[in-house]
Amino acid sequence: MVLTCPVAMGRTTRQDDASELSRRGLLRAGALLALGGAAAPLTGCGLLDRDEPPPLPDPLAPLLDESRQLAAGLRAAATAHPDLAARLLPLAESHEAHATEIARLTGAATATAPPTATAAPSGTPPTDRSATLAALRRSERAGREAAIRPAPRRPPSA
Repeated sequence: MVLTCPVAMGRTTRQDDASELSRRGLLRAGALLALGGAAAPLTGCGLLDRDEPPPLPDPLAPLLDESRQLAAGLRAAATAHPDLAARLLPLAESHEAHATEIARLTGAATATAPPTATAAPSGTPPTDRSATLAALRRSERAGREAAIRPAPRRPPSA
């Protein structure tokens, strides 16, 4: 048996020269290959991906929807009551312009044509003029209250 200096040669015994693979080493290598092969399909399915969380909904989306609904309700009321069209259509156009600007700021899809509605807001029958106007007033007040409420803050993007 030859012993050498560990600093000079990097080994202390002849057993380090053995390059044979033992049965235990072979089983370990097989198990590692099997585990690696089983985990490989999981990497492509997104299960292990943690790059970026899903985007948060835009805090202005409810305001955009409400502007579109108000415009649709005003147009429906103007259609049902032509004598009110001169008063209601400018309001509808104002809400549509507001919705278009919010959509531009948020990157939401803009409607090419104004939305149409079959009834006035809150399910009021369009044949009753005073009920339609009362429902439109309530919708406008609710829209105003929603617009002056502060929007929730978004976390800073990385």
